Amino acid sequence: MTALLPDGRPQRLLAAATMTTMLGYGIYLTAGVLYLTRGLHLPAAQVGLGMSVAGAVSLALGVPIGHLADRVGARMVYPATLAVGCLSMVGLCLTRDLWAFVVFATLNAVAQAAGPAARAPLVQKYGGDRPAEFRSYLRAVTNLGIAGGSVVAAWAIERDTRAAYVLIIGASAVSYAVGALTAAMLPSLAPLRSRPGPRWVALRDRPYVAITILDGLMAVQYRVLSVALPLWLLGRTSAPPWTVSAVMLLNTALVVLFQVRGSKGIDSVPAGAAAFRRAGIAFLVACGAMSLLPGLPSWAVVVVLLAAVTAHTVGEIWQAAGGFELSFALAPKESVGQYQGLFGMGLGLGTTLGPSVLIALCIGQGRLGWWIVGVGFALTGLAVPPVTRWAQRGTAAPRPEADGEQAAPAGEHGTAPTMVAADSVEAAVPYAAAELSVAPRKCVEGTGHA
Repeated sequence: MTALLPDGRPQRLLAAATMTTMLGYGIYLTAGVLYLTRGLHLPAAQVGLGMSVAGAVSLALGVPIGHLADRVGARMVYPATLAVGCLSMVGLCLTRDLWAFVVFATLNAVAQAAGPAARAPLVQKYGGDRPAEFRSYLRAVTNLGIAGGSVVAAWAIERDTRAAYVLIIGASAVSYAVGALTAAMLPSLAPLRSRPGPRWVALRDRPYVAITILDGLMAVQYRVLSVALPLWLLGRTSAPPWTVSAVMLLNTALVVLFQVRGSKGIDSVPAGAAAFRRAGIAFLVACGAMSLLPGLPSWAVVVVLLAAVTAHTVGEIWQAAGGFELSFALAPKESVGQYQGLFGMGLGLGTTLGPSVLIALCIGQGRLGWWIVGVGFALTGLAVPPVTRWAQRGTAAPRPEADGEQAAPAGEHGTAPTMVAADSVEAAVPYAAAELSVAPRKCVEGTGHA
C-alpha cells in the first residue's frame, strides 16, 4: 500500500466509495439538525425523538442486511445501501413536516448502519496481503471524508439560511450517488455458501455476542469528545470556546495521520485483545486528566486538554484496530456480513446510550464521574482478553450450538480482521441526535446540531 493510495483496483474503488459516501455523510452529520431546526423550524425535541427512532430501527436491521450480503452477494447489496442513502438525502431536501423527516432520517440511519455490514465481505475479499492495514486505511479515509463534509457544511452554517442548507443536503445526495456508482464498479463477488443449520448463527455465538457487548460498552468513548467534554469545558472550566472545535480537529487529524501506523502489528486475535486492554488504560488516563481541568488557568486548561485528547485518541485508534481484528477474525467466512451486522449493533447501541450515561456521570457527578467512566473503560478493556480466549476455544474445537449445530473448525474461520467503526466511525455517527447540545453556539443557542 502506498502512502496515499492502496494497491489494486478493488481496494482503490472501495476507498473511493468510502471517501465520497463519508463526505456526504459528514455534511449531514454536521448540518442535518441545523437544517431541520433552523431551516424547517421543527422543534429540537421532535428532531431528537425522530433521530432516536431512526437509530433504533437501524440497529434492528444490521444483522438481517449483513446476512443478505452474505447470501445474495455484497457486490449487489453494498451499492444498494448507498443508493438508499442518496434517496434519504433527496427526501430530506423535500421534507416539510415531522413525519416525512422521520421516514427519511430512518432511511439514512439504516443505510449508514447497514453499509459497513454489507461492505464487510468485500473488505475481507479484497483486503490484499495486509488486510489489517487496509481496514485501518479505510478508517482514516472515513475520518477524512467526514472532516471534508464538515468543512462543506460550515459554509451553510455560516449563512444559516434554508436555501444554503438545502443546497448542501443536495450535495450530500450527490456524494452518496457517486459512492454507489463507484461501488458498483467493483468486480462481482459470488454469494458466500451457507452451512446447514440455523440461519441466525451470529446471534447464537455466545463468545462473539460477549465481545460485541464489550465493544459496545467501550464505544461510549466516541461520545466523550463530542458530548461530555464540550459541556465540561464550557460549563465548568475557564477554557475559551474555540477549544471545543480544536478538540474535534485534533482528534480527526490524529486519527487520519496515525490510524494505519498505529494498527500495525494488530493482526491476530491476541494482538486485538491486547489493543483493547491498552485502549482502556489510555481512556482512563484521558478521563483522569479531563477531571483536573476545573480550577486551572486558561493556559493550563489548554495544555492539559491537548494531552488528554491525545491520550484519548490513542485509545480510540487502539480500540478501532482491535475491533477490526476481532470482529473479522472470530467470524466464520461464510457469515461475515451477518457477524459484522451484529458487531455494528453493539457499537451503535453504545454510541446511542453514551450521551445520557456520560452526561449523568461526567456532568452530573463532576470529577468523580470522570473517574468512574475512566475506570469503567479500563475494566472493559481488561475483560476483552479472557473473552477472546473463550471465543478461540470455541473455534479451536467444535462447540455445541442450538439445534445441534456445531461451529466450524478454526481453519474455516477468516483470520483477517474489520469500522465498522472504518466501520466504527461509520457505525458510531448515525446517532447524531445525541449531540444536540454541542452545536456552534452562534447558530443554534439552545437547539444544537448533529
